[in-house]
Amino acid sequence: MALTDPLGDMLTRIRNGQQAKKDSVMSPASKLRARVLDVLQREGYIRGYSEEALGSHPGLRIELKYFEGQPAIKHVARVSKPGRRVYSGSKELPIVRNGLGITIVSTPRGVLSDAEAREQNVGGEVLAEVF
Repeated sequence: MALTDPLGDMLTRIRNGQQAKKDSVMSPASKLRARVLDVLQREGYIRGYSEEALGSHPGLRIELKYFEGQPAIKHVARVSKPGRRVYSGSKELPIVRNGLGITIVSTPRGVLSDAEAREQNVGGEVLAEVF
């Protein structure tokens, strides 16, 4: 069965894995998913990720992070969906939880957090929000 929203599927796997207190979760690999995981790792929401075989296809093993038994990610939501794309300029990027969370943005300079996109003065498609 083909996925209509592969990035949303990966975010859901992370959310479900953290609710079940898993150490890691597996997700099929793609360049976009790996770039989003790079942002999550840079911002400290996951411990890391590595490429592994998922059957005959490449996969990503995502190492989840906890702080005093609580998940590092309290909320993760897809903003731009296949049925409704959401774009934002660098000045209009949403601020999540008064700056405590991040927005992940796909820009011409790659997938960046909202702070990095503001610093580089680029906008793009708002992929997800995390706090």
